[in-house]
Amino acid sequence: MVHIDNTLVSFDLFKEQFICDLPNCLGACCVEGDFGAPLEQEEVKVVADNLEKIKPYMTAAGLELLKKDGFHETDPDGDLVTTCVNGRDCVFVYHEKSIYSCAIEKAFLNNEIDFRKPISCHLYPVRLGKVKEMVSVSYNEWHICSPARVLGKQEGVPLYVFLKDALIRRFGISWYTQMDEIADDILEMDT
Repeated sequence: MVHIDNTLVSFDLFKEQFICDLPNCLGACCVEGDFGAPLEQEEVKVVADNLEKIKPYMTAAGLELLKKDGFHETDPDGDLVTTCVNGRDCVFVYHEKSIYSCAIEKAFLNNEIDFRKPISCHLYPVRLGKVKEMVSVSYNEWHICSPARVLGKQEGVPLYVFLKDALIRRFGISWYTQMDEIADDILEMDT
């Protein structure tokens, strides 16, 4: 792992090549998994404040779940996550051209809200964790992202480059610049 400010970054962010390939994975990360998307405490308020502008993009099943159980819950580890329709689809999922997409992001892209989506979704397939007082930044390899790994290798795009906007959103431009500056050294160590 690489130490940058208060983070420990997995070498995988430099070594893995990755570009989301929605036409081939169909947005499976929005509907697969044991629980919904991780939420940060402050994101709960932001989403709640923007719900009326997000609702028009949600499915009928998502709206029903929202009315019945709300949009967030606590998982067995005590973390906040989005609720899921029938234990599968994120409450905010909707379908567009056979691809699962995010109603929050749709409202953002239509300039109706200024919150793109939960940072856990924006950073995916990277997951954040805690190591004492540090934040761990790790790659979560999952079979549903096989098309993204194939496309990333074809295009030669490292994971940290693909996630540039999300990483800057979470950690800032200075942090990302440090990461970019050490990338060549890390990749040279591998050869």
